Amino acid sequence: MFDVPVDAWYVYLGLAVASGATVTLAGAMPAAAPPDATGAARTVDSVAASQHASVGSHPLADADAVRVGADTLSLRGPGGTTHAGLGYGPVVLAPEGTPLGGVLRGEPPEQVFTSPARFERAVADRRATDPTWYRTDRLLVRRVTWEGTDVVLVG
Repeated sequence: MFDVPVDAWYVYLGLAVASGATVTLAGAMPAAAPPDATGAARTVDSVAASQHASVGSHPLADADAVRVGADTLSLRGPGGTTHAGLGYGPVVLAPEGTPLGGVLRGEPPEQVFTSPARFERAVADRRATDPTWYRTDRLLVRRVTWEGTDVVLVG
């Protein structure tokens, strides 16, 4: 009555395959949640939508690196990579250690650049470069207007 039929070997084989697949799938799941690119993009959009010079900051505690394009923002972390589109743009990446990075961190553009034309040229040059990954723990956004150049800097 409690004996297993001899021809039920395929049931055991199927059960072993299903168990192995379940263990493999569970091991492939990321240990952490992916970073929140949508929240960071909302911060950029809120500053970009402003009619006046403004500043915003967004912590990136769950992201290891950020990539900022003219109209996209990507975050990479232990849980994977996420992307979000920007509703207002184009934005310009202003990495730390560059003149645009100084303006992003609060220096007036007239103290960093010798003329409005040089500021406009730096913005155009940065827009022409391909987006790359940068390590950071927070996203800083600043809208700057100087002598006809209106730009949203992100870094």
